[in-house]
Amino acid sequence: MPTGPPTISDALRAAIAGSGLSLLAIERATGVQRASLSRFVRGERSLRLDLADKLAVYFNLQLRPTDRG
Repeated sequence: MPTGPPTISDALRAAIAGSGLSLLAIERATGVQRASLSRFVRGERSLRLDLADKLAVYFNLQLRPTDRG
């Protein structure tokens, strides 16, 4: 298992898993294909940035800078 700070992919996977929604429901709400979501959640594939953007908006996620110090 990788170490280090959580990634954007980690946050998206957690949001999908924690939503309690089916992948079909997420597909219908976002337009991101269920097959792509399934492969992403299983860690088999990454998502294109435009698809990650759609999911981030849907799950109300924000990217913010943090202190490195």
